[in-house]
Amino acid sequence: MAFTPKILAFSGSLRKESFNQKLVSVAAEGARKAGAEVTVISLRDYPLPLFDEDLEKAGFPENATKLKALFLSHQALLLSCPEYNSSITAVLKNTIDWVSRPVPGEGPLACYAGKVAALLACSPGGFGGLRGLVTVRSILSNIKVTVLPTQIAVPTVNDKLNPDGTLKDAKLQDSVHALGAELAKTTAKLHG
Repeated sequence: MAFTPKILAFSGSLRKESFNQKLVSVAAEGARKAGAEVTVISLRDYPLPLFDEDLEKAGFPENATKLKALFLSHQALLLSCPEYNSSITAVLKNTIDWVSRPVPGEGPLACYAGKVAALLACSPGGFGGLRGLVTVRSILSNIKVTVLPTQIAVPTVNDKLNPDGTLKDAKLQDSVHALGAELAKTTAKLHG
């Protein structure tokens, strides 16, 4: 039986109608078509306090434990990252920080080491979230994640989405699907 890569997909946004959550779902479909098993989550369903070592010592938050389990059970990450004031969102950084913390019996960066990631972004603005992706790429690369060189940033996304969350431009839709597929294929090669 062929190896089936498992990909965890989410956006760095909490908003119900998040453009980035819609975009990551489009990329997830491309990964599924390429043979991956994809779990799409919303960080809205895993609220966490701001990372604080005193809180960590008092007891690991339940949602951090749930997220760590999800990260550990997948070989790859598919992330659509909003840009807030030229950087990444607080919720995305906070999630990365909580999940990075080792629990007894776990090695350092167990949830990240050896993972493969693909990055997307979108925004109503003209840069499409591109500036924030630089920071996300830097963080993930420094915590032992292999980040694909291909990335997609979609500017003026509010004009490019259909009501069902797909992209109006077929070529752009194909490009987003292709990034999901590239993540699936690369993960299969590295982990299969």
